Amino acid sequence: MFDGPLSASAYELLGVAPSATDDDLRRAYRLRLRQTHPDTGGDATMFVRVQRAWEMVGTPQARSAYDRGRTGHSWAASSATPGATGTRPRGRSFGQAGAWRRSRYRELLAAELGHPVTDAAAYDPLVVRAASWEARRMLADALAEEATAAAVDELGIGFTAWHDVALGDDEADKLDHVVLAPSGLYGLLSEDFGAPVRFRQGEVIGVGDAAPIAALLSRMRRVARSARVRFGGGILILPDDALDDAVTPLGGIRGVPVVVVRRSALRLVLRTGVPGARVLGGNEAFDVRSRLIHSVRVLVP
Repeated sequence: MFDGPLSASAYELLGVAPSATDDDLRRAYRLRLRQTHPDTGGDATMFVRVQRAWEMVGTPQARSAYDRGRTGHSWAASSATPGATGTRPRGRSFGQAGAWRRSRYRELLAAELGHPVTDAAAYDPLVVRAASWEARRMLADALAEEATAAAVDELGIGFTAWHDVALGDDEADKLDHVVLAPSGLYGLLSEDFGAPVRFRQGEVIGVGDAAPIAALLSRMRRVARSARVRFGGGILILPDDALDDAVTPLGGIRGVPVVVVRRSALRLVLRTGVPGARVLGGNEAFDVRSRLIHSVRVLVP
């Protein structure tokens, strides 16, 4: 099951309210099975999700555990300082991933509620679920960016990352991450659409008007021109449940190799490199790092 601000709860997938009786829940499950069964014209992916939802709430014991987990879940930002724990040297990083989107989420939520909100209220699952799609999308993307930054930070001192890279005067106009790895220089986009994704002709489809691959490549080109560097590849990172495969190569798009990866596979991809990406030599990597340090501007939360 997805576990983000945009993801449907088990109750939503079954089409009932959280207060539904066990009998109503059982009837709804049987109805949803008939509606989504592939043999009757339903969607196979949704059919599986309905079954998994039932596993979460289909018995009193499972339902009780699920409800406790939902009310106890928190999406609040961690108070830990990046790199402050553990004994392994961390990679060097600039900027604070997810900070701009968290700030925007709080602003949208306060406008919708008509008053400022505390941290405890802003990240309460019930408040999050009741927020608008735009607000929940902001929080989902902030969490995705933070997860990517944490994964890159764990790779060690051979990696340098820039998070929330500003592209212009509009703070919303940004590239989520730039990562300089021993395997090459990459532009990264962290997303969470709250559902599985599909691909067609080098783009993600089924996510409304979004065109994340095109957006990623456009933003990478602007950073490349400004810093006078050349990217080796682009990486779109999605939640594990959104993808059938750990790594989905999309091939060369406008001359740039692009892959879509599960969040759990990102570290491996950065270590081994994007297929087809140009590997930087030692002297070139030093020069690229210097150019990026002197030219890249990150958003300040």
